[in-house]
Amino acid sequence: MSIFDELRFASRWKQSAFLAMLGAMLLLWQWPAGAEESATLERVPLEIHTASERHQLEVELARSSAERQKGLMDRDHLPENAGMLFLYEEAQSPRGGFWMYRTRLPLDIAFLDADGRIAAKATMQPCPSRNAFECPVTLAGVTYYAALEVNAGYFESRGIEMGACVSWPGRQGGECRSATD
Repeated sequence: MSIFDELRFASRWKQSAFLAMLGAMLLLWQWPAGAEESATLERVPLEIHTASERHQLEVELARSSAERQKGLMDRDHLPENAGMLFLYEEAQSPRGGFWMYRTRLPLDIAFLDADGRIAAKATMQPCPSRNAFECPVTLAGVTYYAALEVNAGYFESRGIEMGACVSWPGRQGGECRSATD
């Protein structure tokens, strides 16, 4: 006898309870983890050094593969002076990139070289598709060691250009040096 045959003979109450439990399980399986995820990531101050000023942010650190894959997915808001810094133990290929699957916010991304300087940047728009394979990938086009995501328009509105240096506590290589050093 199948589960559905058993349900046919069960009381209405048992059927309702079973359907409610099944629905709750499906909801939990699909539940976005955005708010809970951000609370578990380490936050650190970060500075972007341009020729004339320093811009300060508080960023979440995405160090593990799982944290980097999740990124800023399922978020509805990112504070103005906040972002996410994606850290890698090894150099990443210029063919490596980022996608916006399940990301609801338009974002700027900066790919950082071994010295912490912005080597490439782009603006990425949310992908409304439920199919991950329909979402475009933003390729770095340069070898990178870290990537910084912030709200779209952040870099342009502050005049942050290629070559600007990014520093944060624990960065290998220490503080930003002058581009002429």
